[in-house]
Amino acid sequence: MNNTHPVATPRKVGKARKTGRRHPLASVALIAIGLLFTGAGYAALSTSTATASIDVASQQTISEGEKLFAANCATCHGLALEGSEEAPSLLGVGAASVDFQVGTGRMPLQAHGPQAAKKPVQFTEAQTAAMAAYVASLSPGPAIPTGEVIDGQGDAANGAELFRINCAMCHNVAGAGGALTEGKYAPAIKNVSGEHIYEAMITGPQSMPVFNDMNVSAEGKRDIITYLKYIENNPSPGGFALGSLGPVAEGLFIWIFGLGALVALTVWITAKSN
Repeated sequence: MNNTHPVATPRKVGKARKTGRRHPLASVALIAIGLLFTGAGYAALSTSTATASIDVASQQTISEGEKLFAANCATCHGLALEGSEEAPSLLGVGAASVDFQVGTGRMPLQAHGPQAAKKPVQFTEAQTAAMAAYVASLSPGPAIPTGEVIDGQGDAANGAELFRINCAMCHNVAGAGGALTEGKYAPAIKNVSGEHIYEAMITGPQSMPVFNDMNVSAEGKRDIITYLKYIENNPSPGGFALGSLGPVAEGLFIWIFGLGALVALTVWITAKSN
């Protein structure tokens, strides 16, 4: 009697079936991507809405500026911009002057002195634009500059020449500032926006003269801004700038450290010879 045993047929090993389950971090990644796109869209919408809301020609903006001016400026400058014993008239200064003075924090004035110093800004851009629109609505004057004249993409070499001729005697050739008479001073032109530099040239704040297009053309002003931005973004190629204050600081450095080193070397050589 033959005992036969069935031969086991080998099973074919197939590919493992997909379970259909996602990676645990997949949900987190999807939420993060959704939040990123939502935040970007909200930021773009907010920016466009804020820009559209500041219409300097609208009566709503001018009315808002009038309220801000009455509450913060009219005590000294007068409700009709006529000025007083405490402050000059603002008739004819234009929106550019308001944007410069308020946008750099010089106004409202913190304390009486030889000149208004730059300090932290107290108003938002929208509020500053509203006050500028109100002042401009009562009397025409220089407008706030926009476009390529303040982009800093002009001719830096020509700007350097114009700056040396018209500005360096007060602001220093490197824009480091300098002292004037009666406690006044020319401020350093570092970390100042192209818009505010242009506004200063066309409005002449403090002791600064007005540079209209007859003195320095709009393209020349653009070149000056380009030069100032160039020296601001490029370190001194000669080493220590010493504040960029010129030969006085350099001479003092040589006098103290240079001559001091020579005296110390002389003493050391004399001591060694003895």
